Amino acid sequence: MRPLRYSINVTLDGCCDHEAMIPDEELHRRAAAFIARADALIFGRITYQLMEAGWRSLAEGGARPDWVADWMVPFAETIHAAKKYVVSDTLETVDWNAEIVRVADIEKTVRALRERPGEGLATGGVMLPQALAELGLIDEYEFVVHPRVAGHGRTLFSGLSKPLDLRLVDRLDYGSGAVAMRYVPRGNDGI
Repeated sequence: MRPLRYSINVTLDGCCDHEAMIPDEELHRRAAAFIARADALIFGRITYQLMEAGWRSLAEGGARPDWVADWMVPFAETIHAAKKYVVSDTLETVDWNAEIVRVADIEKTVRALRERPGEGLATGGVMLPQALAELGLIDEYEFVVHPRVAGHGRTLFSGLSKPLDLRLVDRLDYGSGAVAMRYVPRGNDGI
């Protein structure tokens, strides 16, 4: 069975707004490695559109926005090449190496994807991972906590129907002061 891994950047106060984070080379390289070790990515519509808007043109050799540093290009290339499944009932079509999964089919589709051979699956974002957590489909959680208090924005797992009991299996301290903590659900022997 392929594990489903979830990774998200959050501030100390739990804000998940990507604009509240402090990007740096070390974080981008690790994020690219996280994506590269997945056989496919599973995104909700919002995350898919955000990633496509931010990285597709750069990976395809388009104009480089002022905010893009050289060290961001490998991340763009990695996410560009990845197979993507987009959970949406509003999108009619997708491209960018992607296919649509309808909301009613999330559980069946993700269970089937996990049963295929391979290295694993990856997801990100906020709303879809909460739904996947409710279904007990996430095998590994990684929270990259940034040394910042945003004071605004959506927080992680707001409205979850029951607590998630997790066990810490790894921790990585970044030079920036960010800390990546990897957890598995209690009772899981690890990935």
